[in-house]
Amino acid sequence: MKKVSVSILASKNLTRDIKRINASKADYIHIDVADGKFVRNKFNPFKLLYKNASEYNKRLDVHLMEKKPKKNINRYALLNTEYITIHVEIEKVEKYISMIKQYGIKVGLAINPDTDEEMLTPYLNDIDLVIVMGVYPGLGGQSYLEDTDKKVLKIKNMIVKSKRDIKITVDGGVNEETSKRLDFADILVSGSYVLNGEIVDERIDILKNNADKLKTTKRTVRREMKEENEEKKRKIKEKKVEEVKEEEEEEEVKPKRTRRTKVDK
Repeated sequence: MKKVSVSILASKNLTRDIKRINASKADYIHIDVADGKFVRNKFNPFKLLYKNASEYNKRLDVHLMEKKPKKNINRYALLNTEYITIHVEIEKVEKYISMIKQYGIKVGLAINPDTDEEMLTPYLNDIDLVIVMGVYPGLGGQSYLEDTDKKVLKIKNMIVKSKRDIKITVDGGVNEETSKRLDFADILVSGSYVLNGEIVDERIDILKNNADKLKTTKRTVRREMKEENEEKKRKIKEKKVEEVKEEEEEEEVKPKRTRRTKVDK
């Protein structure tokens, strides 16, 4: 069964919605923190969560969308936090991973839609979670980006090769329809879709059941990736053939050197 982490980023009433999530079947409360630099907007509900810490028992899944997350790593470590995730695109990633680990909290790395998956490779031995952004980070309510499926599968293959138990979260644009193609994710982050429903648990059940029900997505994406790789190989081969042909043509037009013979004086 997939897990669901409900985001409060698009909430219009934080206190009310935190209580709704806490009383629901959600596995985590997803906390986004935005610094206005790494992403355009600013958002940080730490003070509210700290003040009302005794009123919720769900574990927190914290996503720091910040260039310099040190301050909020230290802050959110004080709460009932299971994961603290930073972005692979920022500087000093190793330093922040080490900070999180010192608190005994699980470490996540988030990756943006236009970031090469290979950027994760140096850190796979040190992390517990990868958040694959299904939208560009910072704003709630965005539509799911179609290429996310392939990105998740590529990362899944990287994790399998690493032989590490690293969970994959998909964050952004997750709803009833898009969850049908996410059977390969471990955790689904959804905010607007869940909170806009009258009964939160009904929508959480839909996400979990849809993600577990359909098993065709992996095969479809793998087939598309195989076709894509074959096309790349074909183009590389064609390019090499063309280069060899050009070299041969150049050889043909080069003037042949005549051997000079010595003349006896």
